[in-house]
Amino acid sequence: MKKLRLGVMASGRGSNLQAIMDAAAAGRIDAEVAVVISDKEDAFALERARKAGIPAEFVDPGKFNSKEDYEKVLVDILNRYEVGLVCLAGYMRIVGRVMLEAFPNRIMNIHPALLPSFPGLHGQRQAWEYGVKISGCTVHFVDEGIDTGPIIIQAAVPVLEGDDVDTLAARILEQEHRIYPQAIQLFASGRLQINGRKVSIKEEQPSS
Repeated sequence: MKKLRLGVMASGRGSNLQAIMDAAAAGRIDAEVAVVISDKEDAFALERARKAGIPAEFVDPGKFNSKEDYEKVLVDILNRYEVGLVCLAGYMRIVGRVMLEAFPNRIMNIHPALLPSFPGLHGQRQAWEYGVKISGCTVHFVDEGIDTGPIIIQAAVPVLEGDDVDTLAARILEQEHRIYPQAIQLFASGRLQINGRKVSIKEEQPSS
């Protein structure tokens, strides 16, 4: 079976990228990372990709007159590598119309909180400061809003009495690394169906 080709976009260290690459290498997902793109030249995610022999591209948003022009270049790169699913992994920019139209319902993001609570930056800190007893992480499809797209899968993480932001964030990150590859595999196997805001997970078909 032909593997789903992934384009991963990251702005930082790329630990979720690493989790995806590890899952692909271990055969846990029917997918492969075809290209990694970053808006930060020094993002460690690019180094992770290069070490794994995966094409790594830096695209400087500051060189473009508009967000649309910047995203047209991103779409060109993703299409050149025949990407079927775009995965945001710590990509710190809001995805715009150009990319959303090029990849409708084919852009995923992972957020370190249980959406719709605590969207935007520093979801772990927001949850900890608010005093919730359960936090977690969410994989969702991307739409024009900030962390507002249809939810695919979530994992709950209890907030312990002795937690600070860092210890909570570390435990949430462990779950991010677990559920992001799961969501990608559900997509790769054709088991996700979007109905308005809701994402249904279809039963796995027995192999013939």
